[in-house]
Amino acid sequence: VQLQASGGGLVQTGGSLRLSCAASEGTLGAYSMAWFRQAPGKEREFVAGFSWNPYVAWYLETVKGRFTISRDNANKMVTLQMTELKPADTAVYYCARHEAKFGTGTRRLDEYTLWGQGTQVTVSS
Repeated sequence: VQLQASGGGLVQTGGSLRLSCAASEGTLGAYSMAWFRQAPGKEREFVAGFSWNPYVAWYLETVKGRFTISRDNANKMVTLQMTELKPADTAVYYCARHEAKFGTGTRRLDEYTLWGQGTQVTVSS
């Protein structure tokens, strides 16, 4: 199984983008999922994620109220809706699947064992 991320691009400050993450086969059901990002010269950081059951979403403090993570009813896709984008949001964004099926998920990068290839988001000032 592979994760395929898409939807990145170049936008101006205040603009919006919608990132998508799909599994190459099967579904993403029963797994907690997350988005991380990595800016040039910085470590990869958690951005948003949700636990499988119960469904609870959590966010990096600086994106709260601007970003929304969601999954579709068929559990085939996870999206990250990003609004009010800022230059500080510029990074490569990665979707990731938590290591534990039926788990609750965390913000810990090392607990995500399946990663998408990354999609570039650039916000111009």
